[in-house]
Amino acid sequence: MGWETMSKAFLKSRKTTSTATPKKQNYASIHEAVKTGDVEQLASMVKSGTNINEVDLVHKFTPLHCAAHSGSLECLHWLLWHGANITDTTMRGWTAAHLAAIRGQDACMQALVINGANLEAQDDKGRTPSHLAAAHGQSYTLQTILRNGVDANVSDKNDWKPVHYAAFHGRLGCLQLLVRWGASIDDVDDNGNLPAHLAAMEGHLHCFKFLVSKMASVTHTVKARNDHGETPKDLAQRFYKDNIVEYIDSVEQERDHLFGQEDLAFPAHVAAFRGDLVTLKRLVESGITNINERDDKGSTVMHKAAGQGHINCLQWMIEMGADCDITNEAGETPKDVARRFAQLAAVELLTQVTGDNSDEELDINDIRFFDRHGVEGSTDSKGDLTLDQVNKRDARIRAYQRIEELKQLLEIACSNYKQLGGITEEERVRKKEEREADKELEAQLEYERVRREKLESQLDDCRAEMARLKECLGKVPVSPLPTRVSAAFCTLHFYEKRIHLVPIFFLSCIPIPKPS
Repeated sequence: MGWETMSKAFLKSRKTTSTATPKKQNYASIHEAVKTGDVEQLASMVKSGTNINEVDLVHKFTPLHCAAHSGSLECLHWLLWHGANITDTTMRGWTAAHLAAIRGQDACMQALVINGANLEAQDDKGRTPSHLAAAHGQSYTLQTILRNGVDANVSDKNDWKPVHYAAFHGRLGCLQLLVRWGASIDDVDDNGNLPAHLAAMEGHLHCFKFLVSKMASVTHTVKARNDHGETPKDLAQRFYKDNIVEYIDSVEQERDHLFGQEDLAFPAHVAAFRGDLVTLKRLVESGITNINERDDKGSTVMHKAAGQGHINCLQWMIEMGADCDITNEAGETPKDVARRFAQLAAVELLTQVTGDNSDEELDINDIRFFDRHGVEGSTDSKGDLTLDQVNKRDARIRAYQRIEELKQLLEIACSNYKQLGGITEEERVRKKEEREADKELEAQLEYERVRREKLESQLDDCRAEMARLKECLGKVPVSPLPTRVSAAFCTLHFYEKRIHLVPIFFLSCIPIPKPS
């Protein structure tokens, strides 16, 4: 009974009582079911005989490709659980990981990695998922890729590395991230272009300034020539990028100072932190920064604005569709950050958008338990698959049911294994720990035994010394003893009973007769 009965009853009752838009009951293809996030219809179609790796006629997408592209996370989980081919490619040679990188579907990327996706797979042009994530400005997804050990300096067929794509497309956050992960900005492509050449060619001033600040010298950057003998300034002039030309002129005349590293790395975050809405709008609307782009701590521009209580910035970002539920590396949403810094107006504004999530501890049997969530689906991008809150809650309930089912199956499998005489890894480790504990106790006992023998030996020596002293005292003529000698005898008698050695200096005044 318990949560399972409750959740099943809830799901059954919701089909007739929910006010949400009802799901389609029939789809023309399995790909449509995946794109709409209908995992129940997906399961039904596969059960009725549809190929789980069926390829559509237009894009040569499998259902797994569709799930990664649209951010249909629950469908992607289901497909991976049921054996979907993770290595299938589209017409361009893209795997599901390539598509997740293009769309910034970070949660999908993580699921693919856990299931063994090859993050170094190359498409028809030699591009890996890291190239495509850098080209499309999906910085957080790119960070997921780099954290899984992918070389930051991998080249495509034109010798373009991820830094070349980031510089060419003006993806400043990705560029900064790649440099931090060891990407070289001194490498040239097959035409001899540095990343700085490509940034200048496209007029991406922030990227160009960042590259200049990271090169060995300013002169080395602005005077570098490609295979056609062109400098960054020559390319900027040829493509009418006046902002680059003016900046290079000012640098050459030493009239400009390079921006600070923090401003260059995440200028939109700095603008949001300062409440500079004009700069923030310019950066986002020009495509320099993704509105949901994260910094190296996982914080978005909304986190920065919320922490400082800049209501005008928050209102604009909400209107632009910024995700209010993204959590940073500390697990905080923008509303959590606003609450931590006591920005009450920001908390109230964000509560109107996200709802009033109470800090009340909820039991698993309370249906509200499944309303709590961090980020599902896309982190870098928005506007793909959008599910209402009830559908999201249903997905979490199904996932939790799956956890409980697998726990029961695991218990049965462990029991069967033990009945066949097998020893589980946990039992092997436990027995090893018990043996080590026994050895430690035996060693401690041996130490105590040796110590006791030493003490007993010392005790015997003390008794022998006291016996000798008594014998000597018995030979002394009886006469009134000084007070200090009486005290010495009292002390001797006192310590004798307690098996202690009498201090010799107490008896130093007693004459001991020489043996005859």
